Amino acid sequence: MANLRFEAVKIAIERKSAFNSKSVTKGERAKVYFAQDVFTREQMKEFISGDILSQLFDDVDNGRTIHRDIAESVAIGIRRWAIGRGATHYTHWFQPLTEGTAEKHDAFFTLKDGALIEEFSGDSLYQQEPDASSFPSGGIRNTFEARGYSAWDPSSPVFLIGDTLCIPTVFVAYTGEALDYKTPLIRSTVALSHAACEVCQYFDKTIKQVHTNLGWEQEYFLVDEALFYARPDLMLTGRTLMGHMSAKNQQLEDHYFGAIPERVLDFMRDLEYEALKVGIPVRTRHNEVAPNQFEMAPIYEDVNLANDHNLLVMSIMERVAQRHHFRVLLHEKPFEGVNGSGKHCNWSLETNTGVNLLAPGKNPYQNLQFITFLLNVLMAVQRHNGLLKASIISATNAHRLGANEAPPAIISVFLGKQISEVLDKLEQADADKGIIINAKKEMKLGVGNIPEILLDNTDRNRTSPFAFTGNRFEFRAVGSSANCGAAMLALNAAVAEQLMTFKNDVDQLIADGLPKERALFNIIKEYIVACKPIRFDGNGYSDEWKQEAARRGLDCETSAPLVIDRYLLPQSIQMFGKTNVLNESELRSRCEVKWETYTKKVQIESRVLGDLVINHVLPAAKRYQTMLLQNVLAVKQVFSEEEVRSLNKQDYSIIRQIEMHVTAILAGVDDMTTARHQANRQPDERSKAIAYHDHVLPAMEDIRTHADALEMIVDDEMWALPKYRELLFIH
Repeated sequence: MANLRFEAVKIAIERKSAFNSKSVTKGERAKVYFAQDVFTREQMKEFISGDILSQLFDDVDNGRTIHRDIAESVAIGIRRWAIGRGATHYTHWFQPLTEGTAEKHDAFFTLKDGALIEEFSGDSLYQQEPDASSFPSGGIRNTFEARGYSAWDPSSPVFLIGDTLCIPTVFVAYTGEALDYKTPLIRSTVALSHAACEVCQYFDKTIKQVHTNLGWEQEYFLVDEALFYARPDLMLTGRTLMGHMSAKNQQLEDHYFGAIPERVLDFMRDLEYEALKVGIPVRTRHNEVAPNQFEMAPIYEDVNLANDHNLLVMSIMERVAQRHHFRVLLHEKPFEGVNGSGKHCNWSLETNTGVNLLAPGKNPYQNLQFITFLLNVLMAVQRHNGLLKASIISATNAHRLGANEAPPAIISVFLGKQISEVLDKLEQADADKGIIINAKKEMKLGVGNIPEILLDNTDRNRTSPFAFTGNRFEFRAVGSSANCGAAMLALNAAVAEQLMTFKNDVDQLIADGLPKERALFNIIKEYIVACKPIRFDGNGYSDEWKQEAARRGLDCETSAPLVIDRYLLPQSIQMFGKTNVLNESELRSRCEVKWETYTKKVQIESRVLGDLVINHVLPAAKRYQTMLLQNVLAVKQVFSEEEVRSLNKQDYSIIRQIEMHVTAILAGVDDMTTARHQANRQPDERSKAIAYHDHVLPAMEDIRTHADALEMIVDDEMWALPKYRELLFIH
């Protein structure tokens, strides 16, 4: 096995770029090939008749169901376009509760009178029936109740991957419950749009829709495939279950925004080309903080389309990486001791009139509107901070939170000095009198003269899980491998419910006889006081903050299985039900899926770790120990007893250290196996997940401690697994 390691290192070092220069002509502008594999609205004009197209656009833009008669005509146009582009198959592309995507390919033909006929009907476009029992359902579907439906989402355009037409769809059970992330995400955008429009009427009667926008930032690691295949833990779990820190990692801060390695840059160019072809507007690429860690980010889009694009780009990344003999690591914490990877979700609200509701305005009324929506987001995050943590928690993301610049496992909101000062002054303000505060310029403050608040009015806080960044909120706690729809639908629903509450509060005061502006101002002042516990601009890693957060009543739980419980809090069930995003049955099923997934991932890691230490680590340690013992015996044959004691002093120490670590590992593997067997006997998924968290994970950590110590003792030529210095610095 040691030979495999050195052979892998040699291959990785000698690897040359595999970039296919024919796929992108040097200097060719992105707009030439952007969305060339997407059935865009421009493409629709060529393949669908005018009347049908107008009705389709009107239905999509206004959120109405597409009639099946229209679907038939649209399907004909899609088939002509797709086959003209070389497509031979089509698939409903959906998002089951696996964090990934699913697809089943069917050919564009049917058999009639013994002959093949090209066919793609409106029914084939409109819906299909995947086997719902073979995907995670949390008990909604049983093996003997297999029927489920995938149904066309016309708001997300169809696209081509190779010779396959992909149709974005929702995925629901025969009984109607959502079995995916897209269905409740779309429901949440509808609920938020309605609630936000109702509040917008206080400021602008022309606002008829509010769109939720998302700009994601995808972090990832790259590892040469030869090194990847020489590490069974990377292959099977996506992270290194053991490995001593490299003497040099990220402490010199020389990788972040540094020059991109040539081979990596070729991968990025290829990735961007493939992403742009399917309409993903990727714009940013750079080195991240940790060695061999990188990031890509697009221009923001509608949250539903942006989420589709993120899932699609993760799939494209893996495919393109293989062409370049890399493997993409999307695990949140593939390497101990250096930064993990997140998927920062930049979230904002925009009206149909083009106004960003989270951007400070240029006149008093716009700023009153901005303050209103800002505070309602703060109130929603405070009320449901535990739920928002549950929306991003997983077995993989739990390793990342709270260390190496990752947000802590306590949800708080960073506002920055200027916005915080504005809220503090407003809290003390009189609705009838303006006051002056000093910021970047003098700003009069009062309900009749809300100040002009400048853009880029916040600093950055890398320890904040939910930060205001000038004209949007950045949900930094979302994990790199996650479907960000889980976090976005929870946030959307929470804000929608809060806006409903705000409107009721204001309308009650107006009904009691207060003028509208006075009513708005009074409720705003109440909210400023009420949301103070969620506001925190300091160091989220400090022990003082953990104690302070507990005093403030924030959710400080760190056990992932227990955090998942927050989906079933009374206020969570009520909120999701009130907004029609998830019913109680759907919530309970999602919890079951999350607990079961947590258990399975830790179980797999445990088994892989046991194999690694028994079949890779201990044999290397024993071989080295044997070599030292043989050396001791050889010395005894040549030197005097007194000289032997002096000469073998260090060897004796190392031999004893090896024996101590080997004994501890063997005992640890026994303890871990016993803990796993006991956890498997628990009566339900929640109890199993808790047992794996409380007993199996600690046993794994103890084994790792001793294995990492042996890595530093055993002769390098005998060590079988690629080390951190090789995994992190060879590109």
